[in-house]
Amino acid sequence: MLTSAHSLADERRGGRTVDPAQRARADAADKAGIAAGSARAVSKSTDPVQNRRKRPLLDPPRLDRHGPARIVALCNQKGGVGKTTTAINLGAALAEFGRRVLLVDFDPQGALSVGLGVQPYELERTVYNLLLERSVTVDDVLIKTRVPGMDLLPSNIDLSAADVQLVNEVAREQTLARAIAPIVPDYDLILIDCQPSLGLLTVNALTAAHGVIVPLECEYFSLRGVALLIDTIERVRDRLNPHLHLEGILATMYDSRTVHAREVFTRVLERWGDLVFDTVISRTVRFPETTVAGEPITTWAPSSAGAQAYRDLAREVLAR
Repeated sequence: MLTSAHSLADERRGGRTVDPAQRARADAADKAGIAAGSARAVSKSTDPVQNRRKRPLLDPPRLDRHGPARIVALCNQKGGVGKTTTAINLGAALAEFGRRVLLVDFDPQGALSVGLGVQPYELERTVYNLLLERSVTVDDVLIKTRVPGMDLLPSNIDLSAADVQLVNEVAREQTLARAIAPIVPDYDLILIDCQPSLGLLTVNALTAAHGVIVPLECEYFSLRGVALLIDTIERVRDRLNPHLHLEGILATMYDSRTVHAREVFTRVLERWGDLVFDTVISRTVRFPETTVAGEPITTWAPSSAGAQAYRDLAREVLAR
């Protein structure tokens, strides 16, 4: 029989033998105290990310062939919520799992291109030319990135004019879908990094996509705009793209030390439940560093928590 620490101490002090029944009562008291302490520790945990029951993550199987691509738009009309960071790092993590990935920079700011070490103002052709010039093909615009298996259709400020120029086009909402159709069979996933608006470019991305991932900063103003975005997704599905669906909501820039972030994440879970990815992207200085380096976190800091988080997200995306 195991003896408690208190019982052994009593025996050593007095040199006397403790009655077995007394020892058993002491052992039971110790176990009860440990159990109570554990229960208090759990009840004191205020981090909903830690408390949430998560689904098991399995490595995806390797592929013996590629394509046709599943097209996913990363969309949120609020800026600075982690769309571009997610596009780069999710794409790189998917490539690590043997998937052929195409990233489409569909934001005139060209942040996705810059984040992969491309200088957008030095480019002769971009997504803008692909959309509006019939003589330009995908191969004229496509760039190989430093990540094996991941390619890029870059963008720059020229794309800001497309909103106006596409207005007079026939079936203008389907322009992007037509432009990338020739290379859909060559990839497993195509990730479209949308601009922070619900304008014609974003509608083009939603019309071309099969699914939408909504990066959501754990902050109140980000939460307010998600309902409007989901309404836009539903309207595009009803009128333009019946195959479109919401893949999931990704919590980004999470800081468990702040009450505000914990409260926002709790409200997101209450509102959207299983649509919220188990993976949560926490704040870290590593992400700004990768932008300067011009490469994804999976190669810049491969053993970091941020790199592991995006690998977990890739597993979830492939499992859905």
